[in-house]
Amino acid sequence: MTGHLAPDRLAVAQRALVTKALSEFAHERVICPVEDGDGYVVPAADGVRYVFRARRLPLDHWVVDPGSVRRVAGGETTPLDAQQLVHDLQPQLGLSDDDLPVYLEELASTLAGRMWKLRPDAPTSANLLDASFQQLEAAMTEGHPAFVANNGRLGYGVADHAAYAPETGARVRLVWLAVRRDRSVFATVRDLTYDELLAREFHPAQRAAFAAVLTDLALDPADYRVLPCHPWQWDNKVAVSLAPEVARHDIVYLGESADEYQAQQSVRTFYNTSHPERAYVKTALSVLNMGFMRGLSPKYMTATPAVNDWVADVVRGDGTLRDAGFDVLREIAAVGFHPRAYDGTSGHGKLLSGLWRESPASRVEDGERLATMTSLLHVDAKGTPYVAELVAASGLAPRTWVRRYLDAYLVPVLHCFYAHELVFMPHGENVILVLRDHVPVRLLMKDIGEEVAVLSETAPLPPEIERIRANVPDELQLLSVFVDVLDCFLRFLAGLLDDAGVLPAADFWTVARDCAREYQAAHPELAARFAAHDLFAPAFELSCLNRLQLRNNRQMVDLADPASALALAGPIANPLAG
Repeated sequence: MTGHLAPDRLAVAQRALVTKALSEFAHERVICPVEDGDGYVVPAADGVRYVFRARRLPLDHWVVDPGSVRRVAGGETTPLDAQQLVHDLQPQLGLSDDDLPVYLEELASTLAGRMWKLRPDAPTSANLLDASFQQLEAAMTEGHPAFVANNGRLGYGVADHAAYAPETGARVRLVWLAVRRDRSVFATVRDLTYDELLAREFHPAQRAAFAAVLTDLALDPADYRVLPCHPWQWDNKVAVSLAPEVARHDIVYLGESADEYQAQQSVRTFYNTSHPERAYVKTALSVLNMGFMRGLSPKYMTATPAVNDWVADVVRGDGTLRDAGFDVLREIAAVGFHPRAYDGTSGHGKLLSGLWRESPASRVEDGERLATMTSLLHVDAKGTPYVAELVAASGLAPRTWVRRYLDAYLVPVLHCFYAHELVFMPHGENVILVLRDHVPVRLLMKDIGEEVAVLSETAPLPPEIERIRANVPDELQLLSVFVDVLDCFLRFLAGLLDDAGVLPAADFWTVARDCAREYQAAHPELAARFAAHDLFAPAFELSCLNRLQLRNNRQMVDLADPASALALAGPIANPLAG
């Protein structure tokens, strides 16, 4: 299980991660590279210097030449080491001595994941052109592109990585539990009941087997609800931290799923590979990954389906969004268990919850296929971007391909903001592209319950979903587009296309500007909103993700307080300003 931890792979992984760290820390102004001849120098502790060549593209995107990166100590070039870089730059990074070991461990795990992904049989970008949705999901080398330590998964052992990491594509049988009704909450969307959910998701024989487990213990199945659990969570948390509840039969182990699932890029969400038409399942998972312990709040589960119903009504009732083919994958049911001993707001109070989300499998027509939007930033071991292969295979001019993609992605996001004051977290893992002839034609948004927000103070909301109303100052509201869309995704896509010689970054941003202007011209009724939130302003405030993780890598953001998700670093030129 540790054969991938080899010196040759480590050297490749270290160079890639150090290069990324220099690029993103420079972008976020955590470090300030100094021009020196034909390159840049970053002074570090004890006379150490990092030397490299780079190009700077719009949005101050640093395209660092990996082959040029050197660490110089005492006049000698030394091997690149991402953990050593953090030690060298700790004062600039503002990383406390208390947080340092955790961050170093996340880097080690990120390196281990990259070494595994460097396996000789990894598919090339060309191989992925006709790959299935799940083959593509497992092939990705990057998740969130901005985070340096983006594959932490602290808590997983090497066997857990093999069994549950998205990149392994391993088949997983989920654990199913029964939880007492009086210790749990359950909710569904309005067109679904609990019994209908079970009938959709389980063969009658499995439902009968579940009931038999309870009756054999002299328990009444009517007193319980079924709850999905990650196998790691059962072994390492539920059966240990909630042992009294298991002993009291507040929680009953029913068995493994008959269906097989595959972990998605988001780690704790599973796609049903046995019956793709059945729901995604999202579970609580108490591993530390990118600044969060990935639990699920039982309090949130109560309102999650109602939030999804409301958002779906907004989206499906809007003609512009329908014309763009934009839709959401609703979280159709949610269940949460309230532990007796733990506060519901603590991490331990989020040990055991789960939800079911609509599958995208039924949303594709003949000639279409699904792809995670993360794939547009995938680069294979030979350095070939998947997006470059898509553009070439489509037969379209690069500018035309990019415009088609932006019509499917940027326009719906802009319209939700301007017409409905509704914002998502539209990063690569939360967006599923529908492709036809290798061109994005529409998209599906997921992860609605936890990551959607309404910015209006006055828009009527059902009382049970009032928690999604976010108190964000007017001047910061458009950062949901500037940061989440432009800086945290399109910046990387533009840089990748530029570096691959497919489309200059300046041309990419011209296409994006034209797309946005034409959208606004088509909606004169929103002129006041466009004026109040100027998409073409000369600059916007740069909000930095790594800064958030560096200042608190165990709870990066309070999800109930959107302002806590901002680590501002001053103005940055807006590439849409022209």
